[in-house]
Amino acid sequence: MAHREHHYQVNVTWTGNQGSGTASYKSYQRDYDISAGKKRPISGSSDPAFLGDATRWNPEELLVASVSACHKLWYLHLCAEAGICVYSYLDRAEGTMTEGEKGCFTGITLRPEITIRSGDDLALADQLHHRAHELCFIANSLNFPVLCEPVIVHDTMS
Repeated sequence: MAHREHHYQVNVTWTGNQGSGTASYKSYQRDYDISAGKKRPISGSSDPAFLGDATRWNPEELLVASVSACHKLWYLHLCAEAGICVYSYLDRAEGTMTEGEKGCFTGITLRPEITIRSGDDLALADQLHHRAHELCFIANSLNFPVLCEPVIVHDTMS
């Protein structure tokens, strides 16, 4: 298979200068905007534990969301190819970060709740999560475990 490269460019603009820049640790806000092309900007900040704004996305949440979204997109793709019809998908993903001399993530657990068409193969639907994990570009780029604990049910309305 030929290797292809994909390039991604985003702008991260700090918006937290309150007039004195970073004169001290508490003199500035951690707010920033993420933009790319004509997409709507994402308002970000640091985690409130690091003096951030809890109403804005922090980098740690964005990392967990990226892993979850990548896994979901691969999973839906694989289900479509396998003839499994997914009606709903909600992931309650969680990540764990440890502070220390060098802070780092120690793991992410995906907990997707999925409803598939009545009569579709539940065992195959479960197996496709393993394949989605193998294919997930974001999970393949991380140096810590990403676990998946799916709950898959048949649609009772069809």
